[in-house]
Amino acid sequence: MTPQDDSQTLGQDAKRVKESPAEAAGVHKAIREGGEKELSRTASALFWSAVAAGLSISFSMVTMGLLRAHLPDTEVAFLVECFGYTVGFLVIGLAKQQLFTENTLTAVLPIMTSPNFTNLAKMLRLWVVVLIGNLVGVAVFAYAIQALPILDPKTHEAFVSLGEDVLINTKGEMFAKGIVAGWIIATMVWLMPAADQAKIWVIIIMTYLVALGEFTHIIVGSTEILFLVFDGQASWSEYLFHFMFPVLAGNVIGGTFIFALISHAQIRSDKPPR
Repeated sequence: MTPQDDSQTLGQDAKRVKESPAEAAGVHKAIREGGEKELSRTASALFWSAVAAGLSISFSMVTMGLLRAHLPDTEVAFLVECFGYTVGFLVIGLAKQQLFTENTLTAVLPIMTSPNFTNLAKMLRLWVVVLIGNLVGVAVFAYAIQALPILDPKTHEAFVSLGEDVLINTKGEMFAKGIVAGWIIATMVWLMPAADQAKIWVIIIMTYLVALGEFTHIIVGSTEILFLVFDGQASWSEYLFHFMFPVLAGNVIGGTFIFALISHAQIRSDKPPR
């Protein structure tokens, strides 16, 4: 997608919002229509877009690790380091790649509007394909960055510490923090149609908040933990049962069963968004 196409899409989203009888209904309609388009895409197109997103989101870990390696160990350094978290999301957002936690909102609104088995099957297909593609992308990136002679010892240590900071959470903390992260990312997606030229700032602000609160994100966190796995400092069992499953459940609940349900409920009794 070219910058001109992206600008045109943003303008169309903003136009739909302005033309809607109620602003919330306009946002709902814009996101729902985008979700319907995603649900109609082929599995192959979704998968490769998701793999690209997995590779792209890994730049969040890389940027944070590089900043951590070169900044002094202070509270201010942590505040600066958190900006590195936004880089991967910026790449994905501007490149229009498929990220699982964004689909927990966009793919859900169509089924909430028209609940039927066909829409449910399409949503589950999209979720599975995108999640697998994202995880393949981050796994490839994490293995490459660990195996290739790229990192100096200080940077390597910084990357290890990123994963260790995530693993110190209990399973309950992984789950609870995942709910908040899912909510924040869903909020970011909800703001996009009306953001217009401020889209970049919406991405930066919302994802910076995720990093600042050290909330758990299934895809970004997978890059950090899989780096530890490939480095021999964490096991696959720790990745799957201590991190992946609790965080995945939290992200889905936060983005789908809380934010999407509430967002849909607020316009349900108004004029239908169609």
